[in-house]
Amino acid sequence: MTRPITFLSDYGSEDDFVGVCHAVMARIAPASRIVDLSHGIARQDVRGGAIVLRRALPYCAPGVHVAVVDPDVGGERRAIALRTADEDRVLVGPDNGLLSLAARRFGGAIEAVDIGRSPHRLEPVSATFHGRDIFTPVAAALAAGAHLRDAGEPIDPDEIVELDMPLARAEADEIVAHAVAIDRFGNVVLDVEHDEIAAFGLRLGHPVSVSGIASFYATTFTDAPPGDLLLYEDAYRTLALAVNRGSAADRLGVAVGDEVRIRPGA
Repeated sequence: MTRPITFLSDYGSEDDFVGVCHAVMARIAPASRIVDLSHGIARQDVRGGAIVLRRALPYCAPGVHVAVVDPDVGGERRAIALRTADEDRVLVGPDNGLLSLAARRFGGAIEAVDIGRSPHRLEPVSATFHGRDIFTPVAAALAAGAHLRDAGEPIDPDEIVELDMPLARAEADEIVAHAVAIDRFGNVVLDVEHDEIAAFGLRLGHPVSVSGIASFYATTFTDAPPGDLLLYEDAYRTLALAVNRGSAADRLGVAVGDEVRIRPGA
């Protein structure tokens, strides 16, 4: 029985990288449906790719999930495939933290292999295009029914590289959050999950100060007049900032990793 494949990368759409990877997977697993999650991850942005993968996979059928954001391709980092405790999902990609948030979202990795010398890889292997020669052919073989244990050398799942992420904290009368992602609209995703919102004292419809700018905790963009800043819970139930018909990132002058200070009831 074949399994679906999802594909995420920082390859973009201008070159032939994505198309060639699709062609490789289609030859090996012609019955598998391939879903492109995104190929617009910023170049070499491992953390951005990891966040998108973690947020997107709960909406995808359990299957084989290949992700390639690989600034150290050809270097000493491992190429891996892992199986999660929940839903028996298989994640394939570089061992640089890219897979770690998604694996954690599904109970953690309970089995993992190093696929750098996998029997399913293409030969010869390019030093700079492991997406074509290692990750997607191995993913397709697994989707077509190959066993994970036969795809590479076993490794300890506890040794898989974990991605270090900032954590929001309460400090005096403020919430010190961090910008973990910025989308193409300039909306700023913060490191505050749904279950933490009430604990931080935020109340829907009430005013807040965001890095000194007056705002309020809203439901959707149109709750604020055009050009106004708002705090809201995004489609993935994560706290975020937006400007109605504008860019919160530009308004606040923040980049990924920057602190954002929120004062409830200001």
